[in-house]
Amino acid sequence: MTKTCIVIAGPTAVGKTDVAIRVANHFHTEIISADSRQCYAEMNIGVARPDEIQLNSVPHHFIASHSIHDAVSAADFEKFALYKLDEIFQKKDVAVVTGGTGLYIKALCEGLDAIPEVSAELRNRIIGDYEKGGLLWLTDMLQKHDPLFVEKGEMKNPQRMMRALEVVMSTEKSIVEFQKSEKATRNFNIIKIGLELPRPVLQERIDKRVDLMMASGLWEEASGLFPYRALNALQTVGYSELFDVVEGKCAMEKAVELIKIHTRQYAKRQMTWFKKDPDFQWFDPSDHDTVNQICARV
Repeated sequence: MTKTCIVIAGPTAVGKTDVAIRVANHFHTEIISADSRQCYAEMNIGVARPDEIQLNSVPHHFIASHSIHDAVSAADFEKFALYKLDEIFQKKDVAVVTGGTGLYIKALCEGLDAIPEVSAELRNRIIGDYEKGGLLWLTDMLQKHDPLFVEKGEMKNPQRMMRALEVVMSTEKSIVEFQKSEKATRNFNIIKIGLELPRPVLQERIDKRVDLMMASGLWEEASGLFPYRALNALQTVGYSELFDVVEGKCAMEKAVELIKIHTRQYAKRQMTWFKKDPDFQWFDPSDHDTVNQICARV
């Protein structure tokens, strides 16, 4: 029997974890997380990591598997996920992958472009300059050194912008020139499931989640991670805003409101990414027949 990987994606707070667990339980299988932040052991509340009950209900992989001091890339995830899928498929016919990091899911399903590695020294220098100069500095540098990325890239995503800058500074070629159109072939079937909710409903869920995170100790978690704020892993919504509170740049009430706003904006970017992929079939996670419909497709 051909093995099948069920990918369950969608924006933050839409309910991916619950649906993924129900699907995994139906097939008595395991889950691989495709989340670029839940893999860091030191980050818990702010990345909405599944709780202990959820983690114990189904075997999960790529959660709390790395340290914030580790450089984890989409290529690392691709390698890890393919290895883990091979392990799961030796015992099961179906595996579940769930998360909201579109690039990680793309890496697993289609492969990645062969972009050269850059030195840690250059990467750290760019991160340091970005911390001093902000988005204005980063935009100016890319306009000077990589107008091709400026034309085609994501100029509101600092992580991708820094990645583009480090590539052009290292190779004198635009990151766009390394991108290819060929997709990798996988030896298993892939079913892509997208979860979505009406925007007002999702926004309400995001706001409630942020309030719950704060009540659960996000401030204490972020304060403890403040000494490591320059690390790439911590350039993340929910932490960056609270770091500003620690530094006296922002009041707590304002920071919490900014976390909600920035999370809503992130959710919108996630939906834009996933909606570009015609292979996704879309479901409302609150529909009780959703899981049955997903399972029936295998």
